[in-house]
Amino acid sequence: MAVISASMVKELREKTGAGMMDCKAALNETKGEMEPAVDWLRKKGLAKAAKKSGRVAAEGLVGLAHRGDRGVVVEVNSETDFVARNESFQNLVRNIARIALETGDDVEALRSAAYPGGGTVADALSNAVATIGENITLRRARGLRVTNGIIGTYIHNLVAEGLGKIAVLVALESPGKHADLAGFGREIAMHVAAANPLALDSTSLDKETVARERAILSEKHQGKPAHVIEKIVESGLKTYYKEVCLIDQAYVRDPSKTVGQAVQEFGNRTKQPLRIAGFVRFALGEGIEKNEGDFAAEVAAAVKG
Repeated sequence: MAVISASMVKELREKTGAGMMDCKAALNETKGEMEPAVDWLRKKGLAKAAKKSGRVAAEGLVGLAHRGDRGVVVEVNSETDFVARNESFQNLVRNIARIALETGDDVEALRSAAYPGGGTVADALSNAVATIGENITLRRARGLRVTNGIIGTYIHNLVAEGLGKIAVLVALESPGKHADLAGFGREIAMHVAAANPLALDSTSLDKETVARERAILSEKHQGKPAHVIEKIVESGLKTYYKEVCLIDQAYVRDPSKTVGQAVQEFGNRTKQPLRIAGFVRFALGEGIEKNEGDFAAEVAAAVKG
């Protein structure tokens, strides 16, 4: 019997989009030969994903799962918004989020994790492609944990339980009552959904982002004395931090105060120390370059045919 390596299975999975175990079975059947293995999967109807893999998947759903001191969000993409209304697709995203809550947010590990009813998450994704007929991908996952406190959550454009277009987690570290913290955590999560901060505070901002902003501010005031430019740049960075750093942003519920001030006031009212330890915000399809009009063109072509 031919030795089937992990790299061979990986290569076949990338070629066909089929599940890992199906790829291994195909290679066993064809004694490790790649192209016959592709044909074997096609004959079994398991390589349907390969026909879809080149198409842009920027729709779908973000899913959120949380329990006590931890939470996770995942993004599963499809080609069209119609799929987000499909109950089997919704169950897929919900199950993946629940699995990620247990296994962690490493996408490759998550793809290999056991899926309810048998097989892996990767197998479930391939089966969904075969059933629904669109390219479906697990794009990303991210989790948060607290040592003493709660995870605040919010889903915008809620489609079904735990599913929507924007999902937010906020980690609140505090020894205060969880019931009190949960309400405030939701308010902060709603702020994150609306204001879309880049980082928790200025020290958390990506250094390249700060350097780029500093260079832009400096370039705008070329010709002035160096010490004047430096003051202008520092002032401009403070303004920038108010725009993109969660703690420094004007609080959506009360713009007269910052989020940091709102956190401080809440801690004073409850007589318990409180701090935001981190946040996660997933917006469906952000950063994906969409091919506008492709689906409409395909429908038109099908009608003509």
